[in-house]
Amino acid sequence: MGRYSPLEVRYKRVILKLSGEALAGQQGNGIDYDVVLEICKNIKTAVQTLGVQMGVVVGGGNFWRGRSSGKMDRTRADHMGMLATVINALALADALESLDVPVRVQTAITMEQFAEPYIRNRAVRHMEKDRVVIFGCGTGNPFFSTDTAAALRAAEIDADAILKATMVDGVYDKDPKKYPDAKRYSTVSFSQVLVQNLNVMDMTAASLCRESKIPIVVFDLSDPENICRALCGYDIGTIVKEA
Repeated sequence: MGRYSPLEVRYKRVILKLSGEALAGQQGNGIDYDVVLEICKNIKTAVQTLGVQMGVVVGGGNFWRGRSSGKMDRTRADHMGMLATVINALALADALESLDVPVRVQTAITMEQFAEPYIRNRAVRHMEKDRVVIFGCGTGNPFFSTDTAAALRAAEIDADAILKATMVDGVYDKDPKKYPDAKRYSTVSFSQVLVQNLNVMDMTAASLCRESKIPIVVFDLSDPENICRALCGYDIGTIVKEA
């Protein structure tokens, strides 16, 4: 990872969007700490070698998905999902601290014994001091995904881009798992994403990014080093931006 240079960096302040499933590794649920550690090693390179200011928004799907909760009240189910994101945020914080990376966890719902409350100016100041800020609890509201939380936080902190780490190497015109002839886009516009209902982020998140003129870099996290490659503009996924 030492071969990356600050001179290559395309985005100076970013939100890294991680799914909860990414932290589970091959086991499918819970937390695989070795996987978390590999992700955090690359976050460390991004911050301490490349000089990137980084915020992280993490989902909770490795523990709980509110929208799949069946007969449960959706609001309460989403509150449970917010708590799941805090578990993941604390795991990421622990791994980063073990690598000597300064980190702060901020949550959209107050839980002072665990984390700071989300305060926009404080979050920006942390990043200016080379601290990674991990945002938990999504937006703090039910019915909104952590993708929307990533878009909201990116707009609030004036991020240059959102890095959306997924299990697919970009955005395709159709499901590549079902269709061998699926075409991967190198770049795609937000208008195409919204009109064609491409599987990038939910519509609320995509609309907010379009309005805020924040590009989204979609890439495969199976190789965590892709975080640094994405920051340096390597052709490893899909860039979603307005034409």
